[in-house]
Amino acid sequence: MGKQVFVEHHMGMPMSIHVRCADPDRSDVPRAVRAAYAELARLDEIFSTWKPQSPVSRIRRGELTVAECDPLVAQAEAIGRQAYAATAGAFTTSLPDDEGVLRFDPTGLVKGWAVERAGAELGGLPGVSWCINAGGDVLAGRHLHVPPEGEDAAPWRIGIEDPHDRSRIAHVVPIVVGGVATSGTAARGAHLVDPATGERVGRPGSTSVIGPDLLWSDIWATALFVGDERTRAAFAAHAAYQAIDL
Repeated sequence: MGKQVFVEHHMGMPMSIHVRCADPDRSDVPRAVRAAYAELARLDEIFSTWKPQSPVSRIRRGELTVAECDPLVAQAEAIGRQAYAATAGAFTTSLPDDEGVLRFDPTGLVKGWAVERAGAELGGLPGVSWCINAGGDVLAGRHLHVPPEGEDAAPWRIGIEDPHDRSRIAHVVPIVVGGVATSGTAARGAHLVDPATGERVGRPGSTSVIGPDLLWSDIWATALFVGDERTRAAFAAHAAYQAIDL
């Protein structure tokens, strides 16, 4: 078994792609990795709120409508509506800007979604298992023909940081196929907004969600960290996902 690691900077963070396969010198792996990073770059160009000429930045300034943009923007808007309903209003893509004005901001779902789309570029590699680490949120997958046992099928061991002591790993989660996402204040401070109050949530700690995908694991991690008992009750109906509160 050979392992390769690739790292590029996208969406304001290093994103690493880890690939395991019997032949580390095969040429299709670097091609798929380049395609995966190209997809991450493409979604960053569309959705970045930091790039003044991105379609989402122009929507926020009133220069474009969603209908005038790449169809992915309308898809993100639809996912946001679905997430708002599913989480009892704890996740939203309508967030206050620096002046407190509510504007379209799909940042909370785009990273997980972009990583999933990047992972689709790796999923067709025969005999390969892989994982993508995007700032601590991780998606793992493998080709259907990877043997169910042996070194190539071994789970990726994903560490969850202790938000009260960032030098310590609080949990290690084994994942073969699926995602792990964490939301909290340890790394970025009070950056998450409670839609019910419009206020940033500054409490210490974190919530991690493990599930079959990264998009909804990320949505639920954010919703559970900022939400209330209604969100917890809504989450309980989704048995495929598990939450870890620290």
